[in-house]
Amino acid sequence: MSYSLVIFDWDGTLMDSTHTIVAAIQAACRDMGFPVPDVAQASWVIGLSLDEALHRVVPDLTASQVPRFLERYRIHYLLRDPDLRTFDGVIGMLDALKAEGVPMAVATGKSRVGLNRVLDSMKMGAYFDATRTADETFSKPHPRMLEEILDELLVPAAEAVMVGDTSHDIQMAHAAGMASIAVTYGAHSVQELIDSKPTLIADTPEQLHAFLLEHCRKIAV
Repeated sequence: MSYSLVIFDWDGTLMDSTHTIVAAIQAACRDMGFPVPDVAQASWVIGLSLDEALHRVVPDLTASQVPRFLERYRIHYLLRDPDLRTFDGVIGMLDALKAEGVPMAVATGKSRVGLNRVLDSMKMGAYFDATRTADETFSKPHPRMLEEILDELLVPAAEAVMVGDTSHDIQMAHAAGMASIAVTYGAHSVQELIDSKPTLIADTPEQLHAFLLEHCRKIAV
């Protein structure tokens, strides 16, 4: 296995934000008087475009209520925003891949505004050669997000690997004809990830780091 492009999911893969997203969904449900989903139910939508996935966690939500729900969600998320951090070891991994000249990208269920805000606030934008968000193309697990990144960076699908913490990420990679790495420290359960049939499973950022450094290479120029 040799890869010349690594595409990362964001929340639950690079950013330790799963608990924040779950808490914000639960708080928005309380605000609007809906039954509060448990952690597993709320975690399932992580990685998807939130407005498209809400029917899974708030089945009684009407179309007219969606804007209000998203507003409440964003308020609760932003209240916890100052506490968000990358997982331990992630910055070192990105630094090492950057030093090796390995191109990197992000494919996320976040909005463009949300991704740009966190890239700017954490000064992480320079690591990535391309990014795609759910509000500017198809949401996961549709492969369009990955296909657009591959086209932009002129990398064949066979030479790229998708790294994510949800079955949505792995299914998206399958649909795009790409290899995938599932990380077990994020949103979805180990069994859900196993069932999605990733190329590899990494239990820690350290394991992910070691694998990527072994199997990734810079694009020849």
